[in-house]
Amino acid sequence: MGHAGARGREFTGRATTVQELSAFAGRRATQPIRVYVGLESAPTFDKQARLAVHELERTGAFRREVLVLMNTTGTGWVDAKAADAVEYMYAGDTALVAMQYSYLPSWLSFVVDREKAAQAAGALVREVRARWEAMAPDERPKLLVFGESLGSYGFEEHFRDLRSLVEGTDGALLVGPPNANPIWRSLIAGREPGTPMWRPVYQGGREVRFGQFPADLAGPPQPHVVYLQNASDPVVWWTPDLLWDKPAWLDVQPRGPDVAPAMRWYPVVTFWQVVVDLMFANNVPPGHGHQYGANVVDGWAAVAPPDGWTEADTIRLHKVIAADPRS
Repeated sequence: MGHAGARGREFTGRATTVQELSAFAGRRATQPIRVYVGLESAPTFDKQARLAVHELERTGAFRREVLVLMNTTGTGWVDAKAADAVEYMYAGDTALVAMQYSYLPSWLSFVVDREKAAQAAGALVREVRARWEAMAPDERPKLLVFGESLGSYGFEEHFRDLRSLVEGTDGALLVGPPNANPIWRSLIAGREPGTPMWRPVYQGGREVRFGQFPADLAGPPQPHVVYLQNASDPVVWWTPDLLWDKPAWLDVQPRGPDVAPAMRWYPVVTFWQVVVDLMFANNVPPGHGHQYGANVVDGWAAVAPPDGWTEADTIRLHKVIAADPRS
């Protein structure tokens, strides 16, 4: 779309091809749909969201099997691996839509633009759901949401609690959630006794599951919401409370993966150590820090597997996404 900006052109211009999707699916795939509305496309988030719905209608997105709302990070970036993975899973019978709310890096957006992430996510959900609800129930696409980092915060601020998120979507994949996320915080607080906050279990995993490794998400029941959170991701664990309070993730044994056994909490000092970690959280291999890599495949496979999807398919797609040079 016009005024998509560099991030929008990157998102729409690097979509998986029919040839790639067909080779993976073993059958003729469909050209996937991607819609991106840049920050300068309209003066308000509501008008941006209406533009997004107009473009979704124009491209036939509401006739696809899956429609994914993808809240961006601060700069307007969308995780290419997450986008590619869901397109491969559904052989391109998908429509992805994203809307930009800031140009600032996520860490700075979290300080000064946090509410914009929520306002943009809310506008997009309201406009898309209004159009989606006007359809006959048996004709609606599966409505999914994806948010990474500040993008996950935006959706959580809109839905506010787990029940609203479950009732308002057909599935949600939330990656690297900031510690301020309201739904995440309530789930951590309500986790089953004896389960650590770095790998909590909430009500037996019936509706929501947390994972870092594929095995964390394997097996029934199928969750409605999946959180990918690395034990060493400072975005997840940083909070101003670190100044004066010892965090629970340092107060348990065993520690989470990648959290050094020798690490100790010191007032003020630990706070600044984690702040420094935030600056380098993306300069690590996938599966560590704030890098989630191809593990988004396992997240999608847990939340929204297509009919007939198998564990072998997940393993095969994981290899494809991990090797994709575009992302």
